Amino acid sequence: MTDAARTGHAVIVWGWSGSALELESGDLHVVVPFQGGALVALIDGLGHGSEAAAAASAAVPVLEAHASDSLLVVMQRCHDALRTTRGAVMSLASFRTDESSMTWLGVGNVDGVLVHGNGVLAAGIGARGGVVGYQIPTLRTNTLEVSPSDTLIMATDGIRSGFTAELAIDHEPQAIADSILLRFAKGSDDAHVVVARYAGGQR
Repeated sequence: MTDAARTGHAVIVWGWSGSALELESGDLHVVVPFQGGALVALIDGLGHGSEAAAAASAAVPVLEAHASDSLLVVMQRCHDALRTTRGAVMSLASFRTDESSMTWLGVGNVDGVLVHGNGVLAAGIGARGGVVGYQIPTLRTNTLEVSPSDTLIMATDGIRSGFTAELAIDHEPQAIADSILLRFAKGSDDAHVVVARYAGGQR
């Protein structure tokens, strides 16, 4: 299942691709533009099926309502919202044009990498152990400077490691997401990839 949806917002251009073991996927992404920025989230509800989907979905209204807030606040709010679910792991990234920056934060094993426009890997997300809704570690964010064409790729654990191998970073985000799913999906779990390219916005 793929979608070439884009925000239509000047800050980022994005695409996603995913597959599910059951009717409902426990993996989902959320992209929320806000004035001068955009929030990108990838959530993996524990396990798969309807209960995993319910856990992941519980974070959506929090992310939509607090997209421009500090990621530390957003993650804590998600943690509170997921307490009655089986829990989830997730990674969050916030792009801001006023500082030409991307701040990110991860709890659990949702991988994230930032790739420069020339294909050089800039950094990997410093995700920490824990389960949102059950127990989370002391939260720390990391902020990186970004330039137009820098590309964020986030993937759940249904995607094998090494998904940046032979990456055609000059392709559109949707094509990148589709290619990663096709080449690296394990087939034994829900799988989901979201790709967001920084476009710079209006300074």
